[in-house]
Amino acid sequence: MKIDFQKGGGLVPAVVQDADTLQVLMLGYMNAAAVKATQDSGKVTFFSRSQNKLWQKGETSGNVLNFVSMAVDCDNDTLLVMARPVGPTCHTGTVTCFGDDKSVGLGFLAELEALIQGRKTADADSSYTASLLQGPLRRAAQKVGEEGVEVALAAVAETPDKLTSESADLIYHLLVLLAAKDVKLADVVAELRGRHR
Repeated sequence: MKIDFQKGGGLVPAVVQDADTLQVLMLGYMNAAAVKATQDSGKVTFFSRSQNKLWQKGETSGNVLNFVSMAVDCDNDTLLVMARPVGPTCHTGTVTCFGDDKSVGLGFLAELEALIQGRKTADADSSYTASLLQGPLRRAAQKVGEEGVEVALAAVAETPDKLTSESADLIYHLLVLLAAKDVKLADVVAELRGRHR
């Protein structure tokens, strides 16, 4: 990866995106030392223009950005950094520095997956999701089968709104079943991507 640090006087903008939800989290600046520190430490590190030194995101708050990957744009002067945040990214307490805590589009599935994971230890008497996760695996599997049939029936005999509703039920129950088997949605996406080649 060739990065042109000279255009920006030794710095390049680094757009940080959540590797799971694809939300844009923040914009920072990196020099060559920050890029190396990020790759070596596994924690996203920037160059602080105000303090004139390297700065690891979350070094005081604990809200680090775990480094996943980095790409340079077509002009070699801007970075796209994929990361997994631990806690809110913004110093104001929001998920992103752009004020919107809502994942958009398909990125919401990663947010829902994380919510379902959190229900593994919730009270099964007060949470339907927890009751599925803590109950016999066959119950969660059965729900996927039932919802799949309901989707098929809605496709041939119901309105588009009913098909949408039943599809949402199927996707939710599939995410619960995946969580019960400790399979990540990213694993399913990787399998689909591998088949696409």
